[in-house]
Amino acid sequence: MTHDPSRSTPPAAVSAAPAPTPAADRDRLLAGTHHDPHSTLGAHTTPSGTAFRALRPYARAVTVVADGLRIRLHDDGDGFFSALVDLPAPPDDYRLLATYEGAVEHESPDPYALLPALSDYDLHLIGEGRHEQLWQALGAHPMTHQGITGTRFTLWAPNAQGVRVVGDFNYWNGTGFPMRSLGSTGIWELFVPALGEGELYKFEITRPDGSKTMRADPLARRTEVPPANSSIIDASHHTWHDDAWMARRGTPPAHEAPFSVYEVHLASWRPGLTYRQLATQLPAYVADLGFTHVELMPVAEHPFGGSWGYQVTGFYAPTARMGTPDDFRCLVDALHQAGIGVLMDWVPAHFPRDDWALAEFDGRTLYEHEDPLRAAHPDWGTLEFDYGRKEVRNFLVANAVYWCEEFHIDGLRVDAVASMLYLDYSREHGRWTPNEYGGRENLDAVEFLQEMNATLYRRVPGVVTIAEESTAWDGVTRATHHIGPGGFGGLGFGLKWNMGWMHDSLGYVSHDPVHRSYHHDEMTFSMVYAYSENYVLPISHDEVVHGKKALVSKMPGDWWQQRATHRAYLGFMWSHPGKQLLFMGQEFAQGAEWSEAHGPDWWLLDPSYPAEPDHRGVRDLTRDLNAAYRHAPALWQRDMDPAGFEWIVGDAAQDNVFAFLRRAADGSPLLSVSNFSPVVRHEYRLGAPDDVPAWHEVLNTDAARYGGGGVGNPDPVKPDAQGAHGRPAGIRLTLPPLATVWLRPA
Repeated sequence: MTHDPSRSTPPAAVSAAPAPTPAADRDRLLAGTHHDPHSTLGAHTTPSGTAFRALRPYARAVTVVADGLRIRLHDDGDGFFSALVDLPAPPDDYRLLATYEGAVEHESPDPYALLPALSDYDLHLIGEGRHEQLWQALGAHPMTHQGITGTRFTLWAPNAQGVRVVGDFNYWNGTGFPMRSLGSTGIWELFVPALGEGELYKFEITRPDGSKTMRADPLARRTEVPPANSSIIDASHHTWHDDAWMARRGTPPAHEAPFSVYEVHLASWRPGLTYRQLATQLPAYVADLGFTHVELMPVAEHPFGGSWGYQVTGFYAPTARMGTPDDFRCLVDALHQAGIGVLMDWVPAHFPRDDWALAEFDGRTLYEHEDPLRAAHPDWGTLEFDYGRKEVRNFLVANAVYWCEEFHIDGLRVDAVASMLYLDYSREHGRWTPNEYGGRENLDAVEFLQEMNATLYRRVPGVVTIAEESTAWDGVTRATHHIGPGGFGGLGFGLKWNMGWMHDSLGYVSHDPVHRSYHHDEMTFSMVYAYSENYVLPISHDEVVHGKKALVSKMPGDWWQQRATHRAYLGFMWSHPGKQLLFMGQEFAQGAEWSEAHGPDWWLLDPSYPAEPDHRGVRDLTRDLNAAYRHAPALWQRDMDPAGFEWIVGDAAQDNVFAFLRRAADGSPLLSVSNFSPVVRHEYRLGAPDDVPAWHEVLNTDAARYGGGGVGNPDPVKPDAQGAHGRPAGIRLTLPPLATVWLRPA
């Protein structure tokens, strides 16, 4: 606070003798290696009276001011000031008045006269590695402590010789702001009075070898806009308006509910928009298309935009590129009010080597594994977390909880799970060490994922976790307490990306129709294992970048055939068991690969563009797919139940035809038929149940309004008594070329 010269009663001056800081303490404070500055700085009762000591670099004078008392401290040099006063005890609520060059004065309570602002219970939970709200204990927190307003700084740095807080408030010179070590927990703490929101800060750490490093706060809740990397003191003032959404979230569970996901890279969806601007546009767009959820590519702060957010440095801070944390809360709130769930990509697999972030944070391996072969990620040049260290595991588990509790995130899609699970992931022979049983499984990572899932599901009702796991690891979506054949409990995820389905089905449709008969099993094999896990069918950003082509551009043939196959594929995907995910731009058949530099090609939907109807037609289909999907429980109620699927014909390889039934919990059916050949198939005979008197076409991807040829079945289709495909009845359909049709009982 600033000195107030209008104080009505001038305090009385008190004579004092010097009480210089002991030489050993003085040297350690100047070197930044003092573990307990509060033991020497501040006010202390001695046999001769009360000793006051302050460290104020660059101050010309320092005075102790209290009600009715004024003590001018002796200048002991190097920024140290002291006085020994004949007082039986330090006065309550005294302040330090520092005078600087130009008669500039600054008055504030003495931070070194205060008790720790972190409770013993917090320290106990941190020591146990079980502080599930770690962000409330560590980091920078504006608060009132012992009646004084300021900010509490806390940091885990067990290998540090000393830690000091630096920032704009002390001109990035931390000499006068050393932190104290709280016991054996490795936690350092300092409460700084009169410091509040918006201030930049970092931690200056003295390493074990005596060198120094300036680090951003691992638990900073707000950061500067990259490439700047300071942390910012922050507190939320957002008022949530999504009570209705939160009350019904998870009812019914995701496995038994419509779950159609639009994947978004926020920074490039419409480049240049802030979180608050996105809040006025993204919810309306997604709601219009009928998606139930958005999945946001990583939002946590990252230094390099070209990583798309997958190399995180600020695990507790939404990227500042688009606004503040409260601005991001506003976006989530707006999506919820529009009836749209919010999933977020979360990256606990690795972190970059930036020397201001987590790498060798306090001078030794801390967040990364101590074994260099375990620490270094061979694919991305990053570092892997040490999942066996309880404090690191706590940092990550609490981070998962943080996003869901503080930002109302409805689910986390966990990136690169396979790289976590296997010790030999992308490592050559001799470059990895087996686990204690001689196996390749990373037992620490298994325990971490189980703990993360169990904690999140316990604390946050209605949340869902999704694994991007590309191998056949057993039990990814099995409960953690159910032991599988491999001896492991399940990992406890709610859903898993079906990478096999994605790879096989995209391979099939990329073949020319004349060759598809030789690859028919690529579309049917997924049903062999469809119920081994709870699956999401992903057409994600990874499939439409870096030479992989956009979805429509993967399809062979001319432009009409490409669009037709694109539409047929979406119809097949939406009716296949599993939940759906589609990356932005693919909903309107963008032909170019995605680039984070410019985002989707929205100009394709400009009415002045001659081919605009082609793209608008695909977007209209996406909207109608979602609408029909939501109104057809057969397509989502029993996604994880084999009783919800029946093949009608899965072996019509020469025809390029696939037909199957989906059934709701009450047994009501939906018939999906896909024809991936470029010819119309008239009077195509299929087996059918005998308890449906007539079928009505509810969706046809060849409809003229989607850009198709308008071939279909406009009238109800009635079965006859001539059975087919092992069914007691049969129907005859007109199958449009390169199209999927859905039929329901009329």
